[in-house]
Amino acid sequence: MSNEQSNMNDPLGFMRNMWGQMGFNLPGMVTPTFDVEELDKRIKDMKAVEGWLRMNLSMLQMTIQGLEMQRSTVSAVKTMGQMASDAAKSMKPEAAPEAPAPNLAVNAENGGISGAAAGAAMWPWQMMEQMREQMQQHADAAAQAKAAEAETEAKTTRRTKK
Repeated sequence: MSNEQSNMNDPLGFMRNMWGQMGFNLPGMVTPTFDVEELDKRIKDMKAVEGWLRMNLSMLQMTIQGLEMQRSTVSAVKTMGQMASDAAKSMKPEAAPEAPAPNLAVNAENGGISGAAAGAAMWPWQMMEQMREQMQQHADAAAQAKAAEAETEAKTTRRTKK
């Protein structure tokens, strides 16, 4: 009964008793300590946890960046495949009859694949040629725009000098 009486006077006594029966002490946030060595130990432990969390955060960020790069790469490859199929469709004459099955026979003269398979092997080259042509068209358009801008600027400077 005296033990129950002391628990009534101590507000945290009930909690200490409950936690003590479970086999572990109250967490540090409930019962603060005034022992400097214990505080130093806790600070050291918390800094170790902080370092571990920072390391995990940086690994998580690197994983996210890797996945984003992977997503961009897959998207670019899909886009290139779509561009290649569109280019192949645009190179076929629309009024042509149904194409026969591709001839995969090996050509003995040049040691390579002959027929439609040889054309299929050239799609990367054809796609690069189309891209080069488009870039050349854009460069020509930019050069013409720059020349037109220089010409109008030259006209306005001549008018202002007169």
